[in-house]
Amino acid sequence: MSISRDLLEKDLYKVLGVPKDATDAEIKKAYRKLAREFHPDANKGDAKAEERFKEISEANDVLSDTKRRKEYDEGRALFGNGGFRPGPGAGGTGGFNFDLGDLFGGAGGTTPTGGGQGGGFGGGLGDVFGGLFNRGTGTRVQPRRGQDIESEVTLSFTEAVDGATVPLRMSSSAACKACSGTGDKNGTPRVCPTCVGTGQVSRGGGGGFSLTDPCVDCKGRGLIAENPCEVCNGSGRAKSSRTMQVRIPAGVTDGQRIRLRGKGAPGERGGPAGDLYVVVHVGRHAVFGRKDANLTVTVPVSFVEAALGGEIKVPTLGGPPVTLKLPAGTPNGRTLRARGKGAVRKDGSRGDLLVTVEVAVPDTTEGKALDALESYREATAGHDPRAELFKAAKGA
Repeated sequence: MSISRDLLEKDLYKVLGVPKDATDAEIKKAYRKLAREFHPDANKGDAKAEERFKEISEANDVLSDTKRRKEYDEGRALFGNGGFRPGPGAGGTGGFNFDLGDLFGGAGGTTPTGGGQGGGFGGGLGDVFGGLFNRGTGTRVQPRRGQDIESEVTLSFTEAVDGATVPLRMSSSAACKACSGTGDKNGTPRVCPTCVGTGQVSRGGGGGFSLTDPCVDCKGRGLIAENPCEVCNGSGRAKSSRTMQVRIPAGVTDGQRIRLRGKGAPGERGGPAGDLYVVVHVGRHAVFGRKDANLTVTVPVSFVEAALGGEIKVPTLGGPPVTLKLPAGTPNGRTLRARGKGAVRKDGSRGDLLVTVEVAVPDTTEGKALDALESYREATAGHDPRAELFKAAKGA
């Protein structure tokens, strides 16, 4: 399982303001709204907004992932009321209680976001129950997964359609360079005498059971710095900034959240790196619009072209113009289709370019053109284009 104790104790649905039976679309919509409101870039220097943004991102990480959401719901149903209580008669005359913190308090576990010093499920329930039944002399310090990082990038309309490689500067927690991740400024930390380097301590749980907790003296690290590093204060971790070239795939949409596995903060003690989440913002285009994988464009045509038909040239995004056939009698607002001239889909195929016709009326008409229009008006005097409108209005 990958849901930590801390997360099970939180109502993630309440954090996003959605019901427990919310659909994926409802969760996504709620996250986007709250993320825009509390994003650090929009709340400079507001620590509460930053903390709220972290909570929102944490909740979305779990609830937007089908597997992890299921694990979370099952965990909440089983342990959400404070512990596992088998009932009277189990393990003694008065029964026994498993506190949620006792059961999942193993150090070195992995939280969904990889952050914090806390527990999580660590190596899984096997490690926990191995300790419960005194199998072996102790549990070794588990590798710790790196922290997940979230960043944002703004692309032009064309970059979003075609894909782009963009530089992202990120700050995250990494091994302290000053002490090489040891936490000791001399690089020689000593093994914690309390937990003998395991990062965990066992205590009696009653009924012949023993439970494991993170070692308080070394905070689950298994090591103690005699001379704490002044940069990381003995934690072995420090803020690190780096610039990464990230490839944004073709066809991304505004607000889309891309997950790049293993591109987050480095792990500890050989643990895997976290993930990088990139929220994409897409700028507008002066000519083209977008509807799913289809691009849209409005093309003006003359009255003569609309009435008599013909061929018109239409611009495409980043390519040569295409020629479309305009049928005679084309009404204003009709949409034509240029196949394969749209955005890239996930399967590699392209959408279409949807061309909306807009009949352009000249501001002024003079000379032969005016005479021709006057003749046309006389020739069509018997036709009333609004006759059906009035007829339908009376019928209503």
